[in-house]
Amino acid sequence: MAVSDHLAASKLRMLEKHLKARGISDERVLAAMQRVPREEFVPGPLRSHAYDDRALPVELGQTISQPYTVAFMAQAAQLHGDERVLEIGTGTGYGAAVLACLAKEVFTIERWPALLETATPRLNRLGFENVCTKLEDGSLGWAEQSPFDVIVVTAAAERLPAAFLNQLTEGGRIIIPIGDSGSGQTMIRFTRQYGELREESLGRFSFVPLVCDL
Repeated sequence: MAVSDHLAASKLRMLEKHLKARGISDERVLAAMQRVPREEFVPGPLRSHAYDDRALPVELGQTISQPYTVAFMAQAAQLHGDERVLEIGTGTGYGAAVLACLAKEVFTIERWPALLETATPRLNRLGFENVCTKLEDGSLGWAEQSPFDVIVVTAAAERLPAAFLNQLTEGGRIIIPIGDSGSGQTMIRFTRQYGELREESLGRFSFVPLVCDL
């Protein structure tokens, strides 16, 4: 089987077995997962495993999240297409690419220069023109581009960074894994209502820790 045929078959299996069968039902999210070529975002030696439903290692001890996790967070964000989204943790750019298919604008922050130096040209090369990247401590958010309708955090925090509430629109959502990185975390959706946050638990996940100065 040619590499392209193998990847196409693997992507179809991912969509049917790992996403739809596990509760990903938002058709826009499924279409985004279909559109984005995950093989372009993983290290070359792991290209044949691009659509395995597991996290894969990338530079600097970081990971690219498993497809189910990316789709789950995108679905939890409840995007309709006109939102401005802040992503914390660009990594390889895969999550930003998926969000770019679902929102009007995506602003994504990475604190490791080596990751951002490859992610930014990759996103540009693949045509995701509505993504803007920045090198920064993600826990600070991106004040000059705020407010945001959605904030998606792709690393585990012990608690919600205070800056996020100030950068969120009324009715906006924050999707973030909260908890100790050693024992797994709970995915939380915070929704801003009348200046305060309503909290919903969405299940257990495992992420690398958010490196920040809380």
